[in-house]
Order: sequence, then C-alpha cells, then structure tokens
Amino acid sequence: MTNETTPAPNFIRNQVRDEIEGGQVTKIVTRFPPEPNGFLHIGHAKSICLNFGLAEQMGGECHLRFDDTNPAKEEQAYIDAIKEDVSWLGFHWAGPVRFASDYFDQLYAWAQHLIREDKAYVDDLSPDEIREYRGTLTAPGKPSPYRERSVEENLDLLERMRNGEFGEGEKVLRAKIDMASPNINLRDPILYRIRHASHHQTGDKWKIYPSYDFTHGQSDAIEGITHSICTLEFEDHRPLYEWFLNNLPVPSKPRQIEFARLNLDYTLTSKRKLKLLVDEQIVDGWDDPRMPTISGMRRRGYTPASIRKFCEMIGVTRADGGLVDIAMLTHAIRSDLEDNAPRAMCVLKPLKVVLTNVAEDYEEVYEVPGHPARDDMPMRKVPFGRELYIDQDDFMEDAPKKFFRLAPGKEVRLRNSYVIRCDEVLKDDAGEVVELRCSVDFDTLGKNPEGRKVKGVVHWVSAAHGVPMEVRLYDNLFMVEQPDRDKDVDFLEHLNTESLVICQAIGEPSLAGAAPEDRFQFERMGYFCADRHLSAPGKLVFNRTVGLKDSWAKIKQKG
Repeated sequence: MTNETTPAPNFIRNQVRDEIEGGQVTKIVTRFPPEPNGFLHIGHAKSICLNFGLAEQMGGECHLRFDDTNPAKEEQAYIDAIKEDVSWLGFHWAGPVRFASDYFDQLYAWAQHLIREDKAYVDDLSPDEIREYRGTLTAPGKPSPYRERSVEENLDLLERMRNGEFGEGEKVLRAKIDMASPNINLRDPILYRIRHASHHQTGDKWKIYPSYDFTHGQSDAIEGITHSICTLEFEDHRPLYEWFLNNLPVPSKPRQIEFARLNLDYTLTSKRKLKLLVDEQIVDGWDDPRMPTISGMRRRGYTPASIRKFCEMIGVTRADGGLVDIAMLTHAIRSDLEDNAPRAMCVLKPLKVVLTNVAEDYEEVYEVPGHPARDDMPMRKVPFGRELYIDQDDFMEDAPKKFFRLAPGKEVRLRNSYVIRCDEVLKDDAGEVVELRCSVDFDTLGKNPEGRKVKGVVHWVSAAHGVPMEVRLYDNLFMVEQPDRDKDVDFLEHLNTESLVICQAIGEPSLAGAAPEDRFQFERMGYFCADRHLSAPGKLVFNRTVGLKDSWAKIKQKG
C-alpha cells in the first residue's frame, strides 16, 4: 500500500507543470469526454480526478463533453447520471455541458474538406469486406476498388448518405491515408457510418454519424483543449488523432497524452459486461451497491473524499502496473469514515437477553459521545432496561478458551454499561438458542468488577427502545481477482453467491432520525450508510460500506 506521506507518482501533472513554467502553455484546458452509453465506474473516477484535478491545481479549466456519436446505445438517463456523478465527486466543469453533437455541422464540413483535398472517399464495401481488405498486423491491407472515385462523385454520395437515400451498412466515408501502414488505424479509417436512428440531442436531423476517432480530436480542437488525456489503449490511435489535426483547418492543435488505466482486483470495468449484469437482473440496476459504478459506490456509502483519495494514492503512470489491490480502496473509505462517521450500536442478528435482577419498569439513559474523538458531534442517548438484544455471534454455548464474549457462566461487559453474567440458556423445540437469562453487576458502571477480570465487550440495544431496520451486508461481487481473465470461462461463473446477505436488525434509538446517505460506524460491526433510495421515515435500510477488522474471524481461519 502506498505510503500516504509520500506523494503518488503523476507524470502528467509534472509534465504540465513544466510546460506552464517553461511558457509552452499559458493556460491548461482539459476535458472529461464520456460516452453516454452506461454509468461511470471507478476507472472513470480516475480519469475525472486526473482531468478536473489538473485543471484545479494548475489554474486552468476542464470541460465536460459527451462523445455522443452512437445514438443507438445512448440515453438521456446516462447523461443525467454522469453529470450527477461528476458533481457529487466535487468537481465543476467550465461553461455549459458540451456535446460532440454540437459540432456535427462543422465535422460534416470538414469531411467535405477532406474529400475536396482527395483525402477521403465513399466506400461501398460491406463491413466484412472492409475488415478483409484492411489486412492484419503482419500483412498490409489492399485498397478498396472505390478508393479512386472522383471528388465530385464522393461529395454527391456523401450528401445523399446524409439525406438518408441509402440503408445502413451500404456505404461509409473513409479517410484516404495508407493501406500499407504498420498502424492499422491509419489504413483508411471510417469517418462516417449510416445510422437511421434518432439522436437524443439532434433528433432526426442526421442519417449519418461520425466515428469516435474523427469526432474526438476535432472536438478537442474546437474547444481549445490543450491536453487530451486518455488511457493507453488509445496510444495506437494517436497518429490518427494527429493526422486529422494536421490535415484539417482546425483552430488549435491539442496534444494527446496516455496513461495506464485502472485495473482493480475482484472488479469488472467493462461497460458491456456491467450492462449485462444489469440487463440479466443479476444486480439491482447500475447503482446496485455491489457495482463498481460511482453511483453504486455512493449508494454503498463511499464518500467523494475517499474516492478522490484513492485515485491520488494509486497515482498516474504510463506503465501498466497490473491489478490494484482493492484493499487500497477500502483503506481510503475506512480511514475517512473512522474520522467522520458518528457511532451507534446495531444488532444484526438479535438474540434476546433478559436481566433477571432488573425490575420490569427499570430504565436509565446513558449520555454517550457521538464520536470518541470529535467534540463537535452531539452526544446521543442510549436507554438501558430489563430486556435487550445482543448479537447471536456474541454468544457461544460451548465456547473455546479465546472466545471473550458471552457464554454460560461467563461474564461480559455491555458497551458503555454494566458487566452481565449468563446464568441460563433457553432453547426452542428445535434446540436453537432463543433467549439468555443474565444478571447484572450494578457495581461495574464505568469500572472493573472487584477481584475478577472481564475481557469481553459486546454491543447491545434496548428491546423496548430499539429501532427495527433492514441491514444489507454487501461483499465483493466476484470470487476471483480477475473475473474475465480466462476467455474460455464465462465471467458469470465467478459470481459470489454471498455478495448480499440481508439482516432484519435492531438499532439504537439515535438511528431513527437517519436521513438517506447518513453514514455511521455500527460499533464492532463496520461502517454503514442509510440507503439513498430505500430509507425513509419509519423504514430504514442500511448498506454495509466496509467492515472492521475482526480478530476472531482470523482466529477461526487459523483454527
């Protein structure tokens, strides 16, 4: 794990700083350019933090631009979710939200310019034929028989394509570059395809749509982007990016810089595979708390600060560093919530305890700090009476030596309260423990009992005052580090069947007023967040964000 006192590497930040100090760049302008065909995931968070963070740190600006060139896969819901995610992370884009479709008229004019310069042509080859003619990594391509059409014919065909005279797949517009280039991206790449699809921004105006490669660099140039920062899979596209800029009358020439993408273990970041999980109802939507989407992490209880901290911890390099340990992510949220989440007690698997030497109408209320190290958090009231609940896991009838919780004849301290002793165990007809009869040592509030040592402390909730709630225990969605590594095995075979366990729990009264997205440390259990969609007055649903380290679990594993 990266030492938090040592800044993580960020070669792009160092490079941009040198350019500004050297006078090559006066003001940095970056952009975050998502395709609105799905929700953003943790990999996008790295790109968001990099692009917006650079602009913040260097006194520049960052644009939010949707690369919306494929209307068949794009939805307004994705656009809305992406804007919300960026804002939630704490970033602000410069100017209005931009769309590549804002520039469709200009891109079309530039396509005509390339035709007039004899650098583009309309091709009638089918998609399969285009792939065949393109060649391979070891063999050059061969020119299309339509490559030498006249400028006039190409201009006429392009206009007719635009007007919807041809069916999808009948024709494409291609750049005329080099079919023998060792870089396949330069072998006459496609600029426009026919798509008879309504667009969420332009309606039915267009029957042809530009390719990503033709759109991206020119949109950067129109917006005055200085640094087009993208992941390493676009490195081989950079010569094409630069070819367009050098062969079109663009107003500026951005520079593309690539960095290594984020690969997180036990996680998928393929939009196609994430969409499959949603479509097959394996998860409950894009914001299911098991999903690596920003909205899913938010619903699970991650904070903007923790995600930004994680992205800073992993750094920015050109080298593919392999898998990032998911423990770095959980460390980032755990350290944030350790400092900022108020405490509360919640019993996930209630086991009733009756204190036999306490009167039925007895009640006292403890004033307990909201956070042990935060004087700015209000005190909370914890009522105590004859009947209460502890967690089933805090009792064992046949307890081993190192089990310092409750057992027959053994003592344990109730958190912030007295020491109790288990005197009797009641069971149902099936032999299951349903109730414990215990006695209280009233001389142990705030002090140790005379002449004996009590090591165990358990959390508890008053039966008369407890708040019923549903608690959802989330874990990794996959059981293996790289779910899609083996191409011969369906990644769905690696699903964790225990990734969601639902408990009908009881919490202390202070939790009754929890608002959606309120976060707490349930003492001894972990960090939890009130579900942003399902929680409401009178109905509380809490999602486990991350657990606490459990020494007993380690002992059992060694067992």
